Amino acid sequence: MPSSLSAKTVRERIVHFMHLEASGGIILMFVALLALVANNSLLASSYQGILNTPVAVQFGDFKIAKPALLWINDGLMAIFFFLVGLEIKREVLKGELSSLDKIALPLFAAFGGIAVPALIYLGFNIHDPATVKGWAIPAATDIAFALGILALLGKRVPVSLKILLLAVAIIDDLAAIVIIALFYTENLSLVALSWAAVGTAALFMLNRFRVMRILPYAVIGTLVWAAVLKSGVHATLAGVITAFAIPMTRPNPETSSPLTRAEHGLHIWVAFLILPLFAFANAGVSLGGLSPSDLMSPVPLGIAAGLFIGKQVGVFSACWIAVKLGWARLPEGANWLHIYGVACLTGVGFTMSLFIGTLAFDDATLLNGVRLGVLMGSILSGVMGYLVLRVVCKTDPTVDIAAKAEA
Repeated sequence: MPSSLSAKTVRERIVHFMHLEASGGIILMFVALLALVANNSLLASSYQGILNTPVAVQFGDFKIAKPALLWINDGLMAIFFFLVGLEIKREVLKGELSSLDKIALPLFAAFGGIAVPALIYLGFNIHDPATVKGWAIPAATDIAFALGILALLGKRVPVSLKILLLAVAIIDDLAAIVIIALFYTENLSLVALSWAAVGTAALFMLNRFRVMRILPYAVIGTLVWAAVLKSGVHATLAGVITAFAIPMTRPNPETSSPLTRAEHGLHIWVAFLILPLFAFANAGVSLGGLSPSDLMSPVPLGIAAGLFIGKQVGVFSACWIAVKLGWARLPEGANWLHIYGVACLTGVGFTMSLFIGTLAFDDATLLNGVRLGVLMGSILSGVMGYLVLRVVCKTDPTVDIAAKAEA
């Protein structure tokens, strides 16, 4: 009996942990550290061997053959982008991006947070044609990490700040999707693109005819993914296309919409399996022979400076200009120090920055520099954002409200 109770307690604690806002970020940090250890120890050859294991899927003459690393980056990450697409659609239709007054401040913040980091990176790499393609790497924000760090501060953080950070990160992800489509696509196959277009039309026909089962969308979405993969456009965009076709209307008031069911069903798999696998596969920086000059080379320095300096300068200055000109207003209960803390947290680029890095470069040395720069910039940004908000948000706002009410 005691062992049974103990097992039940363990299960309850695991379930509780998995529902914490910070849990996804904690898992990612642990897995990234595990990847660093694996690639800088006696396990390095095994680590690289796993990532380079060839995996092939073939139906007749149609064949997809890639190493395990690319199945993670092109396949599993398409599911991540599918979830991102669902979140964007929900927020645009009924959430924090559904009206001009709600979208104004995060829109300006996201624009500043993309433009300034990209310019800083280009400032370090503009004279090198081999590295200039990485300009979009420091422009990304990792939703899981940023919100996870914010969640560590508990209820002391105004809810409006969490909403602002989430909205900025979602707009940031949407911009990243557009950037990937426009700047990291090459060698287009018109035949494959035509098949992808046919599949996309079929998806939206399902929506048009109010098909409420998710399975038909999943089947056609998988076919669209295969076509997009062969087309030369990055395959993860198929996840976004499929997500936009999922209905958000409810068949009746007593049931949830297909979009809500898909989002809730996928969230735990993405947070605790897909993103950790991606982090493990891509965060393993090789520190062998690393010297101070390597840290100061243009790629890692440009990325780290873009994330740590560019994000906070770009987001904060864009918010300040928008508010001072009357184009947007500060979130309820927030001041400029709160905005600065959030601006720092947007510099946690991790997942999306690493992902764009894999699209920008094939060279192993450059990819190692990308990982190094992303880790440096993200860690500095996360620590700075946490410390600023820790100082500013000294007390639980609900306690202050209660105290004022009693007075």
